[in-house]
Amino acid sequence: MSLSDLAHNAPMSYFQQALELAAHSLTLSNPNPRVGCVIVDADGRTLGQGYTQQRGGPHAEIMALRDAASRGEDVVGSTVYVTLEPCAHHGRTPPCCDALIAARVAKVCIALRDPNPQVAGQGIARLQAAGIAVEMAPPEIEAQAREINIGFLRRMEHGVPWVRLKTASSLDGMTALGNGDSQWITGETARADVQHWRARACAVLTGSGTVVADDPLLNVRLPGTTRQPHLVIVDSRLRTPPTARLFSVPERQVWVVTVDRNTPGREERAAALRAAGAEIITLEAGLDGRSDLRALMQELGKREVNELHVEAGAILNGAMLEAGLADELLAYVAPMLIGPGRPLADLPTLQRLSDASRWGLHRMQEVGEDLRLQLRRKPS
Repeated sequence: MSLSDLAHNAPMSYFQQALELAAHSLTLSNPNPRVGCVIVDADGRTLGQGYTQQRGGPHAEIMALRDAASRGEDVVGSTVYVTLEPCAHHGRTPPCCDALIAARVAKVCIALRDPNPQVAGQGIARLQAAGIAVEMAPPEIEAQAREINIGFLRRMEHGVPWVRLKTASSLDGMTALGNGDSQWITGETARADVQHWRARACAVLTGSGTVVADDPLLNVRLPGTTRQPHLVIVDSRLRTPPTARLFSVPERQVWVVTVDRNTPGREERAAALRAAGAEIITLEAGLDGRSDLRALMQELGKREVNELHVEAGAILNGAMLEAGLADELLAYVAPMLIGPGRPLADLPTLQRLSDASRWGLHRMQEVGEDLRLQLRRKPS
């Protein structure tokens, strides 16, 4: 009998508990997946629970086994609910499926198969070979498990990150006045909300124009922040100032993405940026002579970027959108009308409305006085 034919009778509440635990890893476990695990006995009593820790730290299953041990609980014959297939390879930590086998659990209920080629069904096969029953979650649980690991799955399945492009605009789509004044279109609550989206990303991407104009930090400023996402600056001409404030943020990598050009002073500018703490990533130029954004996404995938959070100006936003590289728009809309100003994206003029890119509303939420829209690209 195939796993897809197995009865989906695992109690939903334990999977929901595991998913809630996985959410604790949102800002913690990158580039590893966000995973939660719950161990219960035959009477449905929770013996242990846990979620994946920081890179190189224990995975959810190990945390749950340790939790049970700390409580003095015996997990032999227990049922394990986990939001992702237990790993079967030696990476930064030993295989979790081996730990479950050694613990002599009776059943493992899994929300989602792991598409990582180093796992990809091998964890399930090892558990079954050891005589442990394996049961897959119903589709609604699988969908929630996919959502929480949307970036990890994109990277494993396609080699590129999930790209979330953030904008903050007026009702008429302006991000600033014509003179550049933009502080502040959205309110304090919305600006604080953005911090949580930065925190869950592996990397934040911006353009050199934004750096030169605004001198932003582009860091996470939440209390208790333990991990700063990497910063990626698209900078074909190496305009980023070595004195920019963004270099003052500790414990993150700054990647300056440029193209191979032999222009006066280029090597000196590159050396100054390296001295400030940047790594220079040189890519082939696209047809427009600027950085090839598709090649950049491939490069970021190789660098284990799962979710890429874009906060940029109209030019880079437009280039990302025109290239079809943005998977999701995180659009904050303020209840104001500005009139002529700076648009959220520079896009080419269309001759037919049917050529417009279409987006579906994924979620909508009031954030203070503003509205946050999550939109996802519809298939062509």
